[in-house]
Amino acid sequence: MKTLGHWLTSPWRRSTVAALAGALPVLAFPAPSLWWFAYVALVPWVALVRSAPTGKRAAYDGWFGGLGFMLAMHHWLLPSLHVFTFVIAALLGALWAPWGWLVRRFLAGTPSRGRIGGALLVLPSGWLLVELVRSWQGLGGPWGMLGASQWEVEPALRLASVGGVWLISFLVVAVNVAVAVLITVRQSRVPALAGVLATAAATSAAWMWSPRPDADGGARIAVVQPGVIEGVDRRFAREEQLTRQLAGQDVDLVVWGESSVGFDLVDRPDLARRLAALSSETGADILVNVDARRSDKPGIYKSSVLVGPGGLTGDRYDKMRLVPFGEYIPFRSLLGWATSVGKAAGENRRQGSAQVVMDVGHGLRVGPMVCFESAFPDMSRHLAEDGAEVLIAQSSTSTFQHSWAPEQHASLAALRAAETGRPMVHATLTGVSAVYGPEGQRVGSWLGTSASATTVYEVPLATGVTPYVRFGDWVPRAALLVVAVWCAGQGVRFLRLRRSAPGPRVPLARTAHGSPAHPGR
Repeated sequence: MKTLGHWLTSPWRRSTVAALAGALPVLAFPAPSLWWFAYVALVPWVALVRSAPTGKRAAYDGWFGGLGFMLAMHHWLLPSLHVFTFVIAALLGALWAPWGWLVRRFLAGTPSRGRIGGALLVLPSGWLLVELVRSWQGLGGPWGMLGASQWEVEPALRLASVGGVWLISFLVVAVNVAVAVLITVRQSRVPALAGVLATAAATSAAWMWSPRPDADGGARIAVVQPGVIEGVDRRFAREEQLTRQLAGQDVDLVVWGESSVGFDLVDRPDLARRLAALSSETGADILVNVDARRSDKPGIYKSSVLVGPGGLTGDRYDKMRLVPFGEYIPFRSLLGWATSVGKAAGENRRQGSAQVVMDVGHGLRVGPMVCFESAFPDMSRHLAEDGAEVLIAQSSTSTFQHSWAPEQHASLAALRAAETGRPMVHATLTGVSAVYGPEGQRVGSWLGTSASATTVYEVPLATGVTPYVRFGDWVPRAALLVVAVWCAGQGVRFLRLRRSAPGPRVPLARTAHGSPAHPGR
């Protein structure tokens, strides 16, 4: 152990180990999907940080661990952004520097039971604040939130209905902290074990008492996935061919993927007529996604557009949250050089201003989202509040076809469904397409990245309001309160110490008539 500690005295070696430790949680996400690993994946990172010789070094360990996590989580961006991927990972990784400092503050040496108890509350709260900050769309959005690794675990999905993915993240970090203490601090095993038991109790309580969605019939929704096809005209023709196969299958809605139409339908009435004819043949409205320069206003938009037997229905949703660098370059005047080193957006796309709930006939109301908007819990929650019975995400990850990105993206829909108590359809151009019921359970089979097909899903509908929809993001707000109270307590403690500290000793002054000890001499 001493040899290892000596080896880690090198800053670069320690930083490398921190980055590798921070990368471990990615194994809990698709494609590896080792969901159980999430509950111990942070232990090596926590153990390293608590051994840091100083608070400054602990902050560096947090930073480099965050860099490793971000780089591993987004490694599939490398072919598109090249070296810029490392720059982004380093910038976002800095968010974990304060968390690293907190880990050492609570767990260094032989922590008391009080410090262990505080760690089980403050450290998960600190992690949640990191996730909250990086969830801002301008920083890339909430892709890779730790709780999202539990998308196929039924008790975790029940937790999501209570507090969103935030609650899952909080409990996963709490378990990791407790396990780290159990392994590294023998004298503090009792409070650590109590933390694990408390987490199990919270999960059991959510399982027992959280309300379940009330079944309310079903809908037949078809997903059209053309596969990898070069050229917008050839792709449209393939989508048309696949949609025609749905005639006579009594579907309620047909959904095409993101960028399924490459022309503005007002400018191309011939395409609008072909879509209207398909709607007549299938007996269902078709929700397409137009990625084109608009004829009625300047700029390029990505829009979910509803087409019925009579043509364009007028229902349209313009994507509100754009992918940084993929669909726009933030601070283009400063970072525009990114287009020269990767596949960054040559022109910024325009943003929509409001979410839309569409009536697609057959008494069905749907709430569309586009691409990585499905990663944002608040967007699906607002759609559920506005009356959407089915959530729909139109997506395309064709640029990252042979990476972990398609499966990671598809898994997010399970969480959004569980959070809102509404089923969710994730329809893509090239896979993975998937459908989940109102409790996050998988409906039917995935359409993988090698499929060029259409599938009809029997989507169960539900009514009722989940606690997460009712109370919103109460978990991150509680985490913010916990950290604020702890900081305030530390501030008060510091002031008390300063006041109680003895003042500086002032030597007795000599006079012209003698020394202080012997007056007159």
